[in-house]
Amino acid sequence: MLLDCAIIGGGPAGLSASLVLARAKKNIILFDENKPRNAVTHESHGFITRDGIQPLEFKRIAKQDLEKYLTLSIENQRVIDIKKENKFFMIYTDDGSSYRSRKVILATGLQDVLPEIAGVQEFYGTSLFICPFCDGWELRDRRLVVIADNDRAMHLTKMVSNWSSDLVVCTNGKQVFSKEEKQLLENKNIQVVEYEIEALHGENGYLRKVRFINGIEIEREGGFVAGELKQASSLAKTLGCSMTEMGGIETDDFGRTNIEGVYASGDTTFSMPQLIVAASEGSKVAAGVVSDLINEDF
Repeated sequence: MLLDCAIIGGGPAGLSASLVLARAKKNIILFDENKPRNAVTHESHGFITRDGIQPLEFKRIAKQDLEKYLTLSIENQRVIDIKKENKFFMIYTDDGSSYRSRKVILATGLQDVLPEIAGVQEFYGTSLFICPFCDGWELRDRRLVVIADNDRAMHLTKMVSNWSSDLVVCTNGKQVFSKEEKQLLENKNIQVVEYEIEALHGENGYLRKVRFINGIEIEREGGFVAGELKQASSLAKTLGCSMTEMGGIETDDFGRTNIEGVYASGDTTFSMPQLIVAASEGSKVAAGVVSDLINEDF
């Protein structure tokens, strides 16, 4: 069977795109290997009507919404390769199956690359986060640490200061602030510690102390990390999609990439990394796919 569209990735963007395409009576498959970026997250925030929902519950409800659409199927497989053959795409999965589709939506998302500091993984998702818009409310007015050793240090510190005035910024041995920036932070009573971090300490996922290699310790109750982001899948590169300077897939307003028939949506385009934004983009990109299919067939 020739699919109208294959959606690669079962996060909010892929799920939302699947709903729009299914409601347009298109034959589609959603490929979801069930390895979400927010697997360590206990709650997701900022999505109206779903604020505080567990990510797995969000996905369960979303898939329940999709069940009534008979032209949609969900395959819990990893797509390992996509090849363009004439006007169509051959999709190959890790179980040896292959599928043919007119269009492809890449909603494969991103991966967080956290700094190599002892203890980071233990606290990440419970008391250490990367997005203050997502989790700042839960850490409001606490004694927080901002761990940032890259060029996003100043921006993240400014954002976190909205939720707490008791901040310490740790650069893990790096010199990331200019003299003027340090003065600005000092004027805001934000301490900058440039010693290398030995380890983070706490219990049951809750941060309590930051210890530096010179033996100094500071007590903190949580915080934010300026990690790096990378593509969770190499499929865009394999297909020859153009990338932005930040490393996201380059698209037009409706998710079209430079490869005709290939679209991208959600975090994979390096848009604002929030659940509701990814879902919105999935809906918009799917509308673009439906429009293109209709125009081709008309």
